[in-house]
This record gives sequence, C-alpha cells and structure tokens, in this order.
Amino acid sequence: MSSLSDKVAMRHMDVYMEQEEKYTEAVMSGTERLQSKLQSEMASRLAFELSTPPLRWGPWLYYRRIEEGKQYPVLCRRLASLNEEFISHKSPSAGFDFTSGKRIEQKLLDYNLEAERFGGYAYEELSEVSPDHRFLAYTMYDKDNDYFKLSVRNLNSGSLCSKPQAERVSNLAWAKDGQALLYVLTDNNKRPYRIYCSMIGSTDEDVLLLEESDDNVHVNIRHTKDFRFVTVNTFSITSSKVFVINAADPLSGMTLVWECEGLSHCIVEHHQGCLYLFTDAAKQGQSVDYHYLLRSPVDASSSPRKWENVFSDDQDLIIEDVDFSDTHLVLITREGRKFRICSISLPLPVRKGAVHLKELNPYFLPLPEHVSQISPGPNYDYYSSTMRFTISSPVMPDAVVDYDLLNRKWNIIQQQNFLHERTRILYGTASAASIVESNSNSKNSNYKNNVLVDDHHMWNELSEFYACEYYDVFSYDGVVVPLTIVYSRKNKKENQHPGLLHVHGAYGELLDKRWRSELKSLLDRGWVIAYADVRGGGGGGKKWHHDGRRTGKQNSIQDYLSCAKFLIEKGIIQDNKLAGWGYSAGGLLVASAINCCPDLFRAAILEVPFLDPTNTLLYPILPLTAVDYEEFGYPGDVDDFHAIQKYSPYDNIQKDALYPAVLVTSSFNTRFGVWEAAKWVARVRERAIYDPKRPILLNLTTDIVEENRYLQCKESALETAFLIKVMES
Repeated sequence: MSSLSDKVAMRHMDVYMEQEEKYTEAVMSGTERLQSKLQSEMASRLAFELSTPPLRWGPWLYYRRIEEGKQYPVLCRRLASLNEEFISHKSPSAGFDFTSGKRIEQKLLDYNLEAERFGGYAYEELSEVSPDHRFLAYTMYDKDNDYFKLSVRNLNSGSLCSKPQAERVSNLAWAKDGQALLYVLTDNNKRPYRIYCSMIGSTDEDVLLLEESDDNVHVNIRHTKDFRFVTVNTFSITSSKVFVINAADPLSGMTLVWECEGLSHCIVEHHQGCLYLFTDAAKQGQSVDYHYLLRSPVDASSSPRKWENVFSDDQDLIIEDVDFSDTHLVLITREGRKFRICSISLPLPVRKGAVHLKELNPYFLPLPEHVSQISPGPNYDYYSSTMRFTISSPVMPDAVVDYDLLNRKWNIIQQQNFLHERTRILYGTASAASIVESNSNSKNSNYKNNVLVDDHHMWNELSEFYACEYYDVFSYDGVVVPLTIVYSRKNKKENQHPGLLHVHGAYGELLDKRWRSELKSLLDRGWVIAYADVRGGGGGGKKWHHDGRRTGKQNSIQDYLSCAKFLIEKGIIQDNKLAGWGYSAGGLLVASAINCCPDLFRAAILEVPFLDPTNTLLYPILPLTAVDYEEFGYPGDVDDFHAIQKYSPYDNIQKDALYPAVLVTSSFNTRFGVWEAAKWVARVRERAIYDPKRPILLNLTTDIVEENRYLQCKESALETAFLIKVMES
C-alpha cells in the first residue's frame, strides 16, 4: 500500500478500499436514517460560515465568502470608505451597487477556479497580500506531485504574473514595499533549505540568497509587522539562529542577531528602532519552562549582540504569545487555567533591567468564563489601533473579537448563536435590528458598542445549558493531570452517561477544547465530552511537553488511562460506556491505551492515526522532520528504540483479548500513510476476540476532508452514528 508509484499495487489498493467500504456499510446498515438526521443537524450549523468577517488593512476590507452552490470560497475586498453600502453578501451578488452606481466588491481569487487548475482540489497553505495591495502571493497543493506551488496574481488586472512560479514552496515574505518576494523551497525530503528573491515584473532570474547544505538544518522566513525587515530562522536540534534582512534592500545580505544552543522557538519583531525577541531558549545554560521577551537596539554594535529582558520573571503569569502594533504591545497570558489578553502602551520606558508587568499599567480585556484558547488574528495592519482575536471555549461558539487599543472598546465581530439559529456578523446578513431587539432588556442594547462582561448572552455563551467542569486527576506517578468535562444540564443523570474522552498529547500543542458544533449532537443525546490535557501536550510549559515525548511517551498514555479510570470511578461516565477519541498523534495515545486496558473502553474513534511508529521512524516512506524524531524518538538510540517498541500500537496488540469497537479513518492526504491504519486494523482483527457488537472498521478516503465542509459533515455523522450504535448495542 505504500508503493504509491506502483500502478499494480494501486489497483490492489482500489479493490481493498472497496472491500473495506462495503464491510463498513454492512456493519452500519440500519443507521442510514440516523446518519441522515445527524448530517442534517450538522449541516444546519454550517450555514453561518458564508463569510469570514472583513479584516481592515489600510484602505481595504479583505474577506472570504462562499457563493451559493459552490464548494470553495472566493477571496474578495472592498474599500472601507464604501463599507456602509455593503448591505449583505448576496445583494448585490456581483459586487455592484445599482443604487449608487459603484462597483464596491473586487473578487481577488476564486478558489473554485483554482480547483480546476489543481485536479479538483483547492487546498491553500500560504496567502500573502503585498504591502502596497497590488499583488497576492499564494501556494496551492498539487495533489499529483505532492507539493505546494507558488503563484503571484496581479490584483488590479486579475492575471497571473509570469514569475515567480516556483514548486515545493514552504514560506513567503514580501520586501521592498511589494516590489520583491522572498520564498523558501524544500528539497525532496520536504526540508526547507533555499531562500530566493524574485523582483516582481522583472525578467531577471530569481536570486538565491541562502542554501543550507546541512540535512539537519531547516530554514524559515517571515517579515516583521512593519515590513522593515525579513527575518530568517535556521534551526536544528543542536542550534537555532535568527538573521535579519533589510526589506528595503533584500539583496544587501543577512545580519546575525541571535544564536543559541538547542531547538528553540524564536520570533523577532521590530518597533521604532528596537528588535524584540520572543523565545523559549535556555538562559545562562539553564532550560526555561516558558517563553520570555527580550529587546535590543537595531544599531547595536556589540558582538555578540546584547539582549535585555523586558519583563521580570513571574512564575504565576505565563506569556503565551505577543503581538505588536505601532502604539501597543499585546500579550496573551495564562494564570493556571485562566487565559487573558492585556495591552501595554508603546514605546516602553527606557530603563535598565527588567520590570514587572504591573508596573507598565497593563489593561486586561474582559473575557467570558471557561476560555480554553485565545488565537491572534492575522492583524496585518501594523498602524491600525484595532487587533483581532478569536476567543474559544468548550461551552461557547468561537467569538471573533476586534479590540480597539486606544479607547479600550471591543466588539464581537462574528459569533454563531446556536440557541436561536442565527449569527452575529457585524458586516453581513444578520439583522442588526433583531439582535438589538433581542437584547433590549440588557443594560447595553447596541451590539456594536462595548459588550458587558457579565452579560453571557452577549457572548452567546451556552453555560446555561451546558456545564463545563474542571478536575485534577492524579496519574500513576502522582503528577496532576488537568481534566475538563462538558455535559448537557438538561440530561444530567448520575452514572448513566456514555462519554467521549479526547486527547492529543504531542508537540507541546494545546488540546483543542473549542466548542465544536458536531459534538452538540452527542451532548443533546446525553453524552459527556471530556478532554485530558496529558503530558506531551501544551499548556503546562516546556517540561510538561518534554515529559511526554520520546522515552516519556508512556507518561502520556498513563495520564490518559488515569483520566479514563477517574471518569468511570467517579460515576461521571457509565461503566462500559466510555469511548476514546484521538487525531493523528492523539490516535497513537488512544490505541496504546486500548492495548494496555482493552476492557476500559467500549469504543474508539481514531482519525488519521500514527499507529506504526517503529517502522515509520526506522524506514520513513513519507518525509519526517527532526521535530518528529524529537517527539517520538530516534530508533538509532537504544533507549528510544525500546521506548518506541513499548508504546507502539501496532507492536503491542493483545492476543485473545476483547477489544472495543473501533472506527479508524485515514486519508491519502495525511502525513501518516494509510497503510499504518490498514496494518493495525488487520492485526487487531487477526489477534483479538471477534465480537460482531465490537467491529473494527476502516474508513479510507482520497479526499482532503478538512477542505470540504460537506464531507466533514458526512464523516462526522458516520463517526457519531457509529458511537451511538455501539453504545446502544
């Protein structure tokens, strides 16, 4: 199955996929009406995604919208000065206002037409408008060749530029006020290693700025928000470096501004003559658990460059992310489980040494309860006083918020209201009058003004209907693992709930605990949705991540098992009614946990899972990066090799054990090959005790499900119907 270029093997693959599809249909027969009902429920909740909220950059408002009957969106813009004439997305449908006689919408890129260029798919990875708003550089996935192809489009004429048109592009950065584009190419192993500079409109060959010959070193570029510099990061597991290029003269060479040992996260920004570095690099040779902020004058003459701490260390206040505008520094912070956003006026006072955050008079934005994640928006406009954020919660649909840094007012720009089946969109089809009327009894009836922090209805919070609770669970070695549960208050019954336990636990990434509309179908049917923040994931600092990787991967598995046992022992989830859910590396943890305690779970959903790490890490068919080996282990290292063999789901399937019902989904468009899922399914069927009430199903697809919301509904409906069927059997 891994011989993707072997036509005979692929014909066998087609037959195999057809057999698995028929088997799944046979097992799921009798659930057709349920699947149809679930798909209708889920599809009805997608209606609000007709448009992204317009984002202002300079004189323009940029947004994407989906036209009726089309699969992919259209990238559009209109002048902000004409925004009052933007009544809705459908009228005028062609972007022409017949009342004023003005064309007020400009279509920049129709991804439905891009799909025709790229074999029926429109999967975009990068998209960057030039700072002068004249060009759009973007990369589209070429499925036949398995790489991303760069195109540059003239936004005034709509035509494609003759150059650059590069293949295997991983990064972009505009320079010279939009006259030059820097881009990074990858080698055959998908390692970013070359930086080129292309002069737009020139017939000259693109100039090679850097070629990294060391196979262990990766290259990354980005522009600072004010477009003064392009930063170049080169990194491996042994060292990390940052260079800067003068964006006004991109061919003038690179200057080294930062160097440290080990693989570190390093982001450099520029503000009024100072460079700011946000990093988690070791201090004085000592590893640190969290990120910190440094600054250094651009014209510093010392070698090596001297950097000073901006803030004094505070173990209780963790800085998760930073963003800059011309007038303010904005921080996303965390205290325990509580996320916050605060702003600080710039420039910072000139003084020696670090200061405590509170000395700079930070202003904290009021937020709803149960915030699980704060994601900064694109925030392209460095000179704008407004910054955009997405606020996520397990009991609240994502809220897109615009925050005015100068007057400290903020607006919810887009958020779905599931209770009344309507959407709040500042620019769009939602009726402002109906929203104002529905909130007329509140202290603030104008939804465009500041939303009161104590008014949960203005946030469209669902905590009145769905409870969110937090628990501390002791793992096998005494470490406390955070556990979050969500359930419907209407269906609260002791010891009678089926439940679904989510996990990820890899790469130091936060577990996705956002409100997901497809889970509403389970919640409303009495299910408990739980999230285990195990070691290896994010939210607990670098040590929390490191304790769950390589030889520590067993910690992640045991943390997950401890949370599963806690849910059953405390009566939160009924015995024999617990299901596991894991995506990608999370699928590895769920499958490993099942191997350890198959009787603990009644069912499991494994989405594009990593199931055969021993063979994949030893003999990679699809390219792996140093980050992957740092996460799962180096098979050439004896200790790592034994650890991999111990946690590998494929190598530890129990013989003659009763396994839970499992639905494994995989795709040809994933980093982990479909053959891993197929091998695991075949071996479980071979070794485990057969029980028709506990089927092992494999659902393979050649589509990019993430890019097709209707396919997403169909897949989610199948998974949900599978869980309901298994629990009721």
